[in-house]
Amino acid sequence: MIELRSLTKRYRSRVAVDALTVTIEPGRVTGFLGPNGSGKTTTMRCVLGLTRPTAGTATVLGHPYRELARPMRRVGALIDPRARHPGRTARSHLLALAQSNALPRARVDEVIELVGLESVADDRVGGFSLGMGQRLGIAAALLGDPDVLLLDEPVNGLEPEGIRWVRGLLRVLADEGRTVLVSSHLMSEMEDTADHLVVLGRGRLLADLPMADLLGAHAAVRVRSPQAPLLASALQRAGGHVELEIDGALKVEGLDAAAIGDIAFATGARVHELARITASLEAAYLELTGDDVEYRAAPR
Repeated sequence: MIELRSLTKRYRSRVAVDALTVTIEPGRVTGFLGPNGSGKTTTMRCVLGLTRPTAGTATVLGHPYRELARPMRRVGALIDPRARHPGRTARSHLLALAQSNALPRARVDEVIELVGLESVADDRVGGFSLGMGQRLGIAAALLGDPDVLLLDEPVNGLEPEGIRWVRGLLRVLADEGRTVLVSSHLMSEMEDTADHLVVLGRGRLLADLPMADLLGAHAAVRVRSPQAPLLASALQRAGGHVELEIDGALKVEGLDAAAIGDIAFATGARVHELARITASLEAAYLELTGDDVEYRAAPR
């Protein structure tokens, strides 16, 4: 579990994190979203003791990170995949980390195999691609078989197969009861991965809710009728917000499919299509943040 209580970080006049209070629960994948500069990485750095908060607290498993003995056994993190000596091999990089936390040498070989770096384990990491560097960073995060994982943009530079692998890995880790906090700009990928969302905007908490709740709150109903104008008027009188789509169908918000069917029957309007439409995470996120947000669509 990760607990943030009124966590605040200021850099002179700029507030990077603003009185953030949230609990990241175990047993689920929590997606950490927000526009660039919203405070996601700063928050993670505060949790890991890499940045000192101006006010408030950040604890992991009930303690400040700095107080954990052999912290890699409790917390795994990927914040900067470039945080490695370019002259070392992947194996020697992981061995040095393992020795620093009294981890068995055999664990190094296990994580190398787990992340698919067997063929380059003895190559110098200075020549690694971005995707290979990400795999090495994930290997380092998993080295101590930790209870808590914080991963900042872990799929950057990964090919579609690698992205699917990370998705499956996060699911397995959460199902084992671990705490998993992951940030990403890949909205479609996060929609497929996360169970719960924490959304920041300019350092402040905008949302802390299950993925299904966010998408459900932005759901609509699509209805197609040969008497569309008649039906649209009746739906508006009943409190629905109605938009005409390009193919002549009606997009209705504020009424569920059952209510729309009843209104159509009472009005005498024939219905040729009636379907609930769940908003994409991208659409719900953009509406929630209200910002000109930079994001990328995941390869599928």
